[in-house]
Amino acid sequence: MTAADTLIIHVRFAPDGSVTEIGERPSGLDAQQWFNRLSNKAGSSFQALSGGRGFFRLGTEVVTALKAAALQ
Repeated sequence: MTAADTLIIHVRFAPDGSVTEIGERPSGLDAQQWFNRLSNKAGSSFQALSGGRGFFRLGTEVVTALKAAALQ
């Protein structure tokens, strides 16, 4: 996977562990629902960071497929 084919989806968590912000979210899902879907389908691509943050590093085709499945 090249850098041009990769998306970084940033996640921000509240102190209680719930998701407050997440990138590339389809309009039909809230932030927590999108995080749950990404975690279930591509959890090994998640990297936790300090300060209540983290990110998914996924291929653009994977994100496109996950978004399409979320809208059905």
